Amino acid sequence: MRTLILAAAIVISGSLSSANAQVELKTYADANGYLDVQKLTCAQLAGTFQEDADMLTTWYSGWYNGLGKKHFINIGRGKEAEHEVIVYCKANPKVTVIKAIGLVFDKMRKERGIVLAK
Repeated sequence: MRTLILAAAIVISGSLSSANAQVELKTYADANGYLDVQKLTCAQLAGTFQEDADMLTTWYSGWYNGLGKKHFINIGRGKEAEHEVIVYCKANPKVTVIKAIGLVFDKMRKERGIVLAK
């Protein structure tokens, strides 16, 4: 009986993982290997391997900080923001990642009472 239950569990878990097949981030790149980060959707980000998603969200964070002329990283806050972007993206797969990040950053700033200088 245990063997039957174990076999059934293996078959079920195998079918679940194949339904959510992950692809490499480079799948979304053009012929020259460039990825248009402003067009990437949450669904595409969610469909990549975790290490690709982590790398990309770190890149986005650096890009945003560079635009704001900020040269520091708060590791804990960065991980929190990455998690919140992933949660938002899972709920909103058609939204672009760049928009999701902006919305998450705005929400986090508002919650902390951070006002950006104009």
